Amino acid sequence: MAEYRTHMKIIGDILATTRDDLQDEDGATVTYLIRKANISHSRISRILKTLVSQGLLERNGSQGSNKYKISQNGREFLQAYYSFTNFADNFGLSI
Repeated sequence: MAEYRTHMKIIGDILATTRDDLQDEDGATVTYLIRKANISHSRISRILKTLVSQGLLERNGSQGSNKYKISQNGREFLQAYYSFTNFADNFGLSI
């Protein structure tokens, strides 16, 4: 049976995509993030709004479309998330 991703896993996927898979230096479009994270537009919109307000993503609005890229705080959060995930995995826990 397929395992559902947690909200934190989805956030980790979005942050990793904006760190590693940028389409250009301005950031990733919402459409690109929807495809990479495999979630609906309405759900990703809420998540992106939260990540921007928390300072984990930077939004660049250019030519009528928004693009997102990871901030320095987002990089630090993602590193801590990976460290904690590995720690939990070592004890057989899932996050």
